Amino acid sequence: MATGQIYDKTFKQEAVRLVQTHEKSQRQVAEYLGIAMSTLSRWCSELATNGERAFVGSGNLQPEAEEMRRLRRENEMLRQERDILKKLHIEFLALIS
Repeated sequence: MATGQIYDKTFKQEAVRLVQTHEKSQRQVAEYLGIAMSTLSRWCSELATNGERAFVGSGNLQPEAEEMRRLRRENEMLRQERDILKKLHIEFLALIS
C-alpha cells in the first residue's frame, strides 16, 4: 500500500463502482488496487454524500465552500472600509469643531 498516493477522480469513481455493482467486496477491491480499505470506504461515503461533486481534488473547493470563502473575504474588506470611514468621520468632526 502506497502512502501519500494521489488518485484521480476517475480512479476513485471506478473503485467505488466496483464495490457498488457488487462485482467485488470492499476488501477485495482495496487489496486489488493496493489501497487501504478505510480509504475505499471513505471514497464510497463521499460519492454517496456528494454525488457528482465528490472528489473535487486538492485546492478545489465545493461550490458552497468557495462561495463562503469569497463572502468572508468580501466581509473583511467591508469591515476595513467601515473602520477607515469611521476614523475619517471622527477626524472630520474634530476639524469642524
